[in-house]
Amino acid sequence: MSSRHLGGNDVRRRTMLISGISGITGALALGAPARAARGEPDRPVNILLAIADDWGYPDAGAYGSQAARTPTFDRLAAEGALFTHAYCAAPSCTPSRNALLTGQAPHRLGAGANLWSELPATFDVYPTLLEQAGYRIGRIRKGYGPGVFPQWPHDPAGPAFPSFGEFLQQQPERTPFCFWLGSSDPHRPYDPGLGEQSGIDPASVDVPPYLPDTPEVRADVVNYLAEVQRFDREVGDALQLLEERGLAENTIVVMTGDHGWPWPRAKANAYDAGTHVPLAIRWPGRAAPGTVVDRLTVLSDLAPTFLHAAGLPTPPAMTGQSLLPALSGTAAQREFVVIERERHSFAREGNLSYPIRALRTHRWLYIRNFFPERWPAGDPQPPSPDRGIFGDIDAGPTKTQLLENRHRPEFATAFHLATGKRPKEELYDLESDPHSLENLADHPECAAVKTRLREQLQNWMLRTDDPRAVDPRTDFWDNVKYYG
Repeated sequence: MSSRHLGGNDVRRRTMLISGISGITGALALGAPARAARGEPDRPVNILLAIADDWGYPDAGAYGSQAARTPTFDRLAAEGALFTHAYCAAPSCTPSRNALLTGQAPHRLGAGANLWSELPATFDVYPTLLEQAGYRIGRIRKGYGPGVFPQWPHDPAGPAFPSFGEFLQQQPERTPFCFWLGSSDPHRPYDPGLGEQSGIDPASVDVPPYLPDTPEVRADVVNYLAEVQRFDREVGDALQLLEERGLAENTIVVMTGDHGWPWPRAKANAYDAGTHVPLAIRWPGRAAPGTVVDRLTVLSDLAPTFLHAAGLPTPPAMTGQSLLPALSGTAAQREFVVIERERHSFAREGNLSYPIRALRTHRWLYIRNFFPERWPAGDPQPPSPDRGIFGDIDAGPTKTQLLENRHRPEFATAFHLATGKRPKEELYDLESDPHSLENLADHPECAAVKTRLREQLQNWMLRTDDPRAVDPRTDFWDNVKYYG
């Protein structure tokens, strides 16, 4: 079985193995119930979110990857909960992070649905709500965005600190904290030297079928995994700080990525390669060690989860759902999640977007492309003198090799999958086609499924006040200022 497509039973077996090896679950599993049993006063729970930049599923040991070295993530999964079906709200940094911060679908956030935009200060974000309730908040490195935030006193993710350690040194003993550990790994560009030093064997790398399997691509993946490994080490250092200060027992730790990996047909796309993300949550006393959550999850669920953990109500505007029931095994199954995108980079003449709405169930992926006449990865000619071609694909060795060899038969299919125009509707059976290679939208035997999913998506768009539900070809987001 490909390590980029792991079934639930395989995840359970892997998690049981990690849990048995770690042996570090006893003390950390003591939470609020244990303190209450000892007659100790309950304390507000601390929150640590560790979020990577462009880290996609299944690039972690806990998911069965043979090449990814993620002992910290694997430990959190063994000591808490491993999510097998977690998705970003948008496969682009700014709208994904905005959705996580606000607990809302990106289309509700005005300009914040675009990359390199602005999140208006009229929207509540969970760090501010927690601060108003008595939490101390902070962040390091990449928080909101990329974009601008002139209406805010600081980055919406929190005020900046030099390090998590320095933040903790200033932490009052009885005050709860909420901290955003925002890494820039594994965002491109990569340092090939880091990949060479990592010791990762290129032969162990899993190259998905939408990419050409060449030595250059394998070396590129090794460099990406080396940065995943570096992020994992940094989060491990943060866990050590919590333990040294006696804070581990009373801190929720969440480790995830903002969207899929930065490869052609992945990042900025609604396929699983662009939307499926790793997610592990350690919450002593609430998430039993070795828990596996197969429930469909979206990162906008984290804001209401954090508020719920702090004993605060979820604002009515939030479309996300608290994960507390899922962590305790009492949540009803979710039928679907919705993923969307508007404008990613400046990739088309006139700075036009490529808007998408996608509905993901456990089995099916249904996609609506609102402007099928546009190029999904960007124009095949420079949209302006300072921009490259197919600009929604991050520059790097894999993109270069794909472009330079596009006319060779062994590269033609991968090039078309990444850059070719797409129909108005796409439908994929992910049980038999996990990489979304065969579009079934026009297959008569799938007509009933397509109709059902189309109606579910349309109803959700109407229910959440998506402008594209009533005006599918609105140009609102194209007219929003681009700050990149």
